[in-house]
Amino acid sequence: MNDRPRADIGVFGGSGFYTLAAQAETWDIATDWGPPSAPVAIAETAGVRVAFLPRHGAGHRLPPHKVNYRANVDAMRQLGVRALVSPFAAGSLRPEIRPGDFVVCDQIVDRTWGRESTFHDEFTDGPVHIPFAEPYDPRLRRVVLDAAAEVGVTAHDGGTVVVVNGPRFSSRAESRWHRESGWHVVNMTQCPEAPLAMEAGIPFVGIALVTDYDAGLDEDPGVEPVSQDAVFAVFEANLHKVKELLDAAIPALADVSET
Repeated sequence: MNDRPRADIGVFGGSGFYTLAAQAETWDIATDWGPPSAPVAIAETAGVRVAFLPRHGAGHRLPPHKVNYRANVDAMRQLGVRALVSPFAAGSLRPEIRPGDFVVCDQIVDRTWGRESTFHDEFTDGPVHIPFAEPYDPRLRRVVLDAAAEVGVTAHDGGTVVVVNGPRFSSRAESRWHRESGWHVVNMTQCPEAPLAMEAGIPFVGIALVTDYDAGLDEDPGVEPVSQDAVFAVFEANLHKVKELLDAAIPALADVSET
């Protein structure tokens, strides 16, 4: 199997983020869970082999509840990545977390349903219950925060992402509930990505790019509820920040993940 592709770092692309490098080798990876969302593109960045996979597939054809998360994570496992980076679009639940900001999350709340969220459909070799108290790797989080400071983008240190099923956005009541629960941002894809990465033994870091204020802010009635067009517009306008942040972080992520 000397011709099997290998990579050091894996990156999942999200809404509006479909390519990472212009020059890349493209590989079709077969998994026991079916095909991933798209072929994996592998390119070298600062001497680091990076595997990129758009979680929603070509042309954003897969809604969040139809993404084959098991195949996506298993493809990265097969490539041998030592760290998995997951940028994602998110709605803010806090007035101080503004559109265009990043949040390097440290906790997660799963409100999804009906998704294949584990590799263990049966316990053939005995029970397997993974610890999930720390969903995001602290070392990788530190690297990303340092890279954000280096490139001059606003990145909040820590925060809880609540993951909803989608593809619809939250009602005002749901958004208020999430905010009153103390959570910080809302997204549709971090679960089951994070627990599957944990099961696969791959250190994982999630980077929220805030695109909106979800269903609005009670303290500011002038803030409009989120719309699809607004999400994509803000993400596109800030995509260069995502790529700059990744370019700065990837060499250090590779170094940290070797230890």
